[in-house]
Amino acid sequence: MTRPAPLRGLPLLEDLPAVAGRRVLVRADFNTPLARRADGRWEVADDFRIRSALPTLQWLLDQGAEVTACSHLGSPANGPDPALAMTPVRERLRQLCPGVELMENLRFWPGEKGNDPAFVDFLVDGFDAYVNDAFGVDHRKHASVVGPPTKLPSAAGRRLAKEVKVLGSLLGDPPRPFVAVVGGAKVADKLGVLRALAGKVDVLAVGGAMAFTFLVALGHAPGASLVDPARVEDCRRLLQSGTRVLLPTDVVALEPGGTFGPGGGDGSEKVVGPDLEAGWTGLDVGPATAEAFAEAVTGAKTVLWNGPLGVVEDERFAGGTRRVAHAVADCAGFTVVGGGDSASALEQLGLTDRVDFLSTGGGASLKFVETGDLPALAALRGAVNAPAPTPA
Repeated sequence: MTRPAPLRGLPLLEDLPAVAGRRVLVRADFNTPLARRADGRWEVADDFRIRSALPTLQWLLDQGAEVTACSHLGSPANGPDPALAMTPVRERLRQLCPGVELMENLRFWPGEKGNDPAFVDFLVDGFDAYVNDAFGVDHRKHASVVGPPTKLPSAAGRRLAKEVKVLGSLLGDPPRPFVAVVGGAKVADKLGVLRALAGKVDVLAVGGAMAFTFLVALGHAPGASLVDPARVEDCRRLLQSGTRVLLPTDVVALEPGGTFGPGGGDGSEKVVGPDLEAGWTGLDVGPATAEAFAEAVTGAKTVLWNGPLGVVEDERFAGGTRRVAHAVADCAGFTVVGGGDSASALEQLGLTDRVDFLSTGGGASLKFVETGDLPALAALRGAVNAPAPTPA
């Protein structure tokens, strides 16, 4: 089998021993949003992640395997939490893919996040093979993603393989111009991927609250906006790297004492900047900045977008994200959108089907772009049935 470079050495479904009549454990990512029904019961509000796993699950069923899926749901703080039980996910999975069993929430066991060897033994007990199709958690060294490949013949599922193939193509020589739009709140969380992208893209557009640390590095006044003083020098060095970095030239700011959040808040907002008066908080890129970002996206041959450009849950500060979402959807180049709030924005705007690839991983997507590898991928390449990597 000829494999593109990102998949070399990674075992795929076809690399598994025959699974007919065998029990297969599938680590899926069914961490879906839930909504409470009128009768008080919970139901799946968005089944995108469940549907993403169907090609893998159906292939295994068609091969005659007995399939059991496992997943986490939310982050229960102190053991089992009835509000995070897998019941609504199990119901939706039964509708979409009858015949697949689903274990209880993995994070109900402390051994999952602690990568406890005893919990790994518990997970794989009675199974003959393992498949990882949970890209969204593959940057974490949790028991269910790094443990089973040390015990069982293992493979990457269809969705995981596609994530690696598509995101890996961005690390090679993608069509240019290559434009990345990165948003979010904390610059410390994304500084690593920003550094990595700076060496690969033609244009790096930075929005969200983390943009204010970059603006401070340029000498602008942030008002009461979120700034990470410990990262100002890092941002300054990135700005001096030679990469074309687009930063906000105007922002939508909230007056001192104002509040914001889902459904809106109190206080007036205005377009200012990039310098802000004392007490004013920048919560979205301004219209001129949104147009500049959109123009860069429109002319790109390859686009990567991850992270909102403002506080999207408050409509007053969602305009920048909305404008970029439409630009990405309209772009004629190859468009890749990370998970999380970026994916949610596309979903709310009805634009999901107009991007070339919508990743199921937020943090995992960024970590893969930053490092070119993930703990779970390394674990799969170490499985007993993994193919020998072929030379480029």
